[in-house]
Amino acid sequence: MKKYQKPTAYAVETKDQRFAGTFEVLVPVPDRVKPHRIAGQFPTMQAAEGWLHSDEGQDAIAELFAKEKGR
Repeated sequence: MKKYQKPTAYAVETKDQRFAGTFEVLVPVPDRVKPHRIAGQFPTMQAAEGWLHSDEGQDAIAELFAKEKGR
């Protein structure tokens, strides 16, 4: 049996038609139905995933989890 793992962030195509053709990074947070949208719009999936794995992206995600844990 697998133990609970912290949800991981992922990049997806933006659903908002105003930003059609762009990508965004979503972060699932425990005790929340919808994932948080983090960072801005990215022109390509590679750019979004690159930001996600960068130091800036990892820091932003860690900060989000710390803020949610403090609630």
